[in-house]
Amino acid sequence: MKHTNRATLILLAAAAALTACSSGTTEVSSVRRGDQAFAQGKYEEALAEYRLAVRQGAEDAPTLARVAHTYAVLDRVDDAASFYAEVVRADSSYTDEAVSDLMHMAEEARARNDNFAMASAVERALQLRPGVGVDDLALALARHYFKNGQYGRALPFYQKALAETTDSAPDIVFEVGQAHEEIGDCQHALVFFERYRDMVPRWKRQEVNWYIGTCSFEVARDIRSKRDVSPQELESALEMLQQTLDLGVPRNIQAQAWFDKGEILSDLGDCSGAMDAYAKVRSADNPGALAERAQSRYDEIRFGRGLESYRGGRCR
Repeated sequence: MKHTNRATLILLAAAAALTACSSGTTEVSSVRRGDQAFAQGKYEEALAEYRLAVRQGAEDAPTLARVAHTYAVLDRVDDAASFYAEVVRADSSYTDEAVSDLMHMAEEARARNDNFAMASAVERALQLRPGVGVDDLALALARHYFKNGQYGRALPFYQKALAETTDSAPDIVFEVGQAHEEIGDCQHALVFFERYRDMVPRWKRQEVNWYIGTCSFEVARDIRSKRDVSPQELESALEMLQQTLDLGVPRNIQAQAWFDKGEILSDLGDCSGAMDAYAKVRSADNPGALAERAQSRYDEIRFGRGLESYRGGRCR
């Protein structure tokens, strides 16, 4: 059954008064005919009368609110939202009613698995009242946006869902990590991936290990791409690379991870460690041209040739 709000009560009262006081020969306005039809549950007929009144020039907030609310009762989200936007512009006191109707439509849409209508209703409610509570819709909204590749929009709703759950379900934590990774924020993604890894048994960690290995590698590269990287930052990058190497996944970047480790150790002056890392490149899967580059770096350190002009010549 549809919900009853202030607009519905007004319409019912108006229709009752009309039925009691008007005769069959009395000409009534479109609005009154609409009120009577609404009270009888003839919502399409009521909508037609209200829309006629608007076309005839009735653009006052109460009339527009009748149109908006009737659209809401008919679950026509976009139409209801458009008219409520006009109503609130004309009279902000209707904001509560508008938000209530829109959020109710969102709940009804979720119940029938119409996630696009649910998201549209919530978006329009948030436009009228930023920060309105989404309560138990948060996870459904997050997953709707995630499924449709809108990861940035999904994240705030995931955060709300996490805040409202007492046990922080592992699958939610993993999805939050994936959303961060998809928008290129591996730094935050790792927090959630590692949290998820601690929540699940060993046999379920294969997929998350792949993500951790990937993001650790990316974080290390981001650190090294900055200008004037400090020794402390290089140590952090080294820790990230070591995590990728310890996990052994993704396999296709292991050779590059060993090479990058050698580069960092060379920069830090750990020549023996750098040589060991370069030596591991050849034994990794499909090292390709990296094998020759790693051998060249190895030889430069071993025989003391060339590194004076390479990254400040730390290893000689």
